[in-house]
Amino acid sequence: MSENENTIYIVDVTNRDGVQTSRLGLSKLQKTMINLYLDEMGITRSEFGFPTTLHELNYLNANLELVERGAIKHLKLNGWIRALSSDVEVAFKNVPKIKNLNLSMSTSDQMIQGKFGGKKTKQDVIKQVVEAIETAKKLGTQIIGVNAEDASRTDDNFLVEFSLKAKEAGASIIRYCDTLGCDSPDSIYKKIYHLAKTVQLPIELHCHNDVGMAVANSVMGAKAAIDGGVDAYINTTVNGMGERAGNADLASIVLALKKSVGFKDKYKLDPKIKLDTIWKLAKYASYAFSVPIPINQPGVGNNAFAHESGIHVDGALKDKRNYELYDFHELGRGEPEIVETGCMITVGEYSGIKGFRNIYEKLELDFHSEEEARYILELVRYANVHNQLPLLDNELKFIYNYPEIAGKIMTVVAPMKEETFTLIKD
Repeated sequence: MSENENTIYIVDVTNRDGVQTSRLGLSKLQKTMINLYLDEMGITRSEFGFPTTLHELNYLNANLELVERGAIKHLKLNGWIRALSSDVEVAFKNVPKIKNLNLSMSTSDQMIQGKFGGKKTKQDVIKQVVEAIETAKKLGTQIIGVNAEDASRTDDNFLVEFSLKAKEAGASIIRYCDTLGCDSPDSIYKKIYHLAKTVQLPIELHCHNDVGMAVANSVMGAKAAIDGGVDAYINTTVNGMGERAGNADLASIVLALKKSVGFKDKYKLDPKIKLDTIWKLAKYASYAFSVPIPINQPGVGNNAFAHESGIHVDGALKDKRNYELYDFHELGRGEPEIVETGCMITVGEYSGIKGFRNIYEKLELDFHSEEEARYILELVRYANVHNQLPLLDNELKFIYNYPEIAGKIMTVVAPMKEETFTLIKD
């Protein structure tokens, strides 16, 4: 291990950016399960949603209750909002127990002109961010992330000025956003190294995959931050989900940091991360999004450990290390998948009590009373309507263990017209 003790951490944004994938999404129960899987994996933070978006509120508050009850043990939950004082205030009004916020502001000339229509100057941008940070501090925010949207197309001098002002105001982390995925490993290294050396604040890397380099750019940006003397945080999504061509894939990032020549034993990855949980997380996200994992996906694709050509098979049979960089069991793979082909009992939105009891008996879960069983059955029915997919074992277990929280998560009430304006402001 390098003598440099600065560390690379993972911040997963599946529940914020991943769910913004066009024509796809996750139910609130599925987002909760993603958080539970991320917690089990040892990921440091999840950007779990939008505290100024009304349909998110029950889910956000319920997940913070899971933290209080110890169901989410290590994972810190971050909300995403615009860098506006008013958004900070609304976030705390809607989600009073929120502790961590990411405040987002566009910083490139293109976006300052193209999004704000010439109504804001660069100094206006800085002033707005500083005010938002000060409001967040006043309301008790513990981790204040400041997002420089389109940082990869932002003038270097302004990016440094923006970041220094944010640091002075109380920002905890600067998020460098390659919003269009236009960076290259060389360009992002240079920009991040200069930013890290100059600002001396942890740098978070948020890279999109528009030209297929989200993983490469993320790890090189992290290398630059560490080389510049600060901690690095890499944004990931499970299976690379996200807007347009997606974000940096979680499994690929961890494998790159743990197994590639340039990073293995040279840069310190958060030691809490457990790679052997990624297989079931990837499989769950694939099911929940209804998007198959690509057959050649690193680590978790069906062909990641498959060999067919003569030379490769011969070499793999003699010694797996000839053609496999790492073992499949390191990712939690190897257990056989059993597919029922005979009589099946499933539980759905129209299930009765007998079939429902049969399912839970197979999970070795008992009910204390008929009343409790019928209450859980009703929640399971709602969950099937909510997900529009058959429930998996872990979802059924979650509802059994946390029925009241499950009920909150699945409850979305349309606001009255007058309520809308008190809960969220444009």
